[in-house]
Amino acid sequence: MDSAPAATKFRMLHTMIRVRDLDKSLGFYTGLLGMKLLRKKDYPDGKFTLAFVGYGEEDTNAVIELTHNWGREEPYEIGTGFGHVALGVPDVYGTCEQLQKAGAKITRAPGPMKFGGSVIAFIEDPDGYKIELIQKG
Repeated sequence: MDSAPAATKFRMLHTMIRVRDLDKSLGFYTGLLGMKLLRKKDYPDGKFTLAFVGYGEEDTNAVIELTHNWGREEPYEIGTGFGHVALGVPDVYGTCEQLQKAGAKITRAPGPMKFGGSVIAFIEDPDGYKIELIQKG
């Protein structure tokens, strides 16, 4: 397959996930993970709200789009195709200790990857989306 010459100007903008309780999800991503709420807008005609969170401005950083469909009561099926969102952290062990004290669900305790490699851990957000924490620096 030929690579498209225009692809050199592409960049990752965001990953979108659907959330059932927007306030709870915003509390998780901004409160526990330290992201900033970059923008939030209600779309009354479509009965949904979009909230963008991240560690830096959207013009230079990839962010997460939280989509809240109003009136949704049942949990979303995460499916088998989605894997996880990965965040770099300076100390996986200390970060997990703090997150656990704050009520986050740790689904894979911090430690080296099986078969060698990075030091990682996994947590879940309020909707069950997996977030990998990778020790960096």
